[in-house]
Amino acid sequence: MKRGVAVVTGASSGIGAASARRLAAEGFELVIGARRLDRVEALATELGATAHHLDVTDRDSVHDFVDAVPSCHLLVNNAGGALGLDPVATGPESDWAWMFEANVLGVLRMTQALLPMLEASGDGHIINMGSIAAFEPYPGGAGYNAAKAGLLALTRVLRMELLGKPIRITEIDPGMVETEFSVVRFGGDAERAAKVYAGITPLTADDIADCVAWAATRPSNVNIDQIVVRPRAQATAMLAHRNESPTD
Repeated sequence: MKRGVAVVTGASSGIGAASARRLAAEGFELVIGARRLDRVEALATELGATAHHLDVTDRDSVHDFVDAVPSCHLLVNNAGGALGLDPVATGPESDWAWMFEANVLGVLRMTQALLPMLEASGDGHIINMGSIAAFEPYPGGAGYNAAKAGLLALTRVLRMELLGKPIRITEIDPGMVETEFSVVRFGGDAERAAKVYAGITPLTADDIADCVAWAATRPSNVNIDQIVVRPRAQATAMLAHRNESPTD
């Protein structure tokens, strides 16, 4: 079944790459983007998709990318991320600025640029990749918490502003997902990143891709407003059950 063109940002790895694979399997034609062009080009070859460089923090990059999109029925705003785990008192302003650029303004840029195509499709859909961090703040996470809270507000307001237009709006808010997220957050420190998931079976990128594909393939009159998804062992951002050893 052919479902139209889906644009996925941040598709070089993790949730973005997994979502692209699932959407391709569901019959979408893919246009994918990320800063690591070699990776998205390899994924595009695998999927029979189209890949272009995309840095959502750069307005010119967004415009160049969108100029290469022929039409758009689905936009998955997946690009984003966190930097550091510093308290408010000492958190670098540059880290905060990047998190807002990537998680909020990047979504704004992509959404503004593709809204005309989404509306023209007659059955558009925007899926924003949020986080439980938006509504469950935690010490050391204020910059990321604030950015994802900003995205949550953007998503909810956009839903109200587009009411009556043929565009659905969904936010997916994962809990603990083991991808490159923590490695990036900790500046490439894989050992520190691994401790985040110690004693827990976290979600995978494929688990979140399932949510993306399910929301995107509901009948056009069905809007999935929000999906909150966590590992069984996680109750909140700060409350999780950890086994003492991997065999427990």
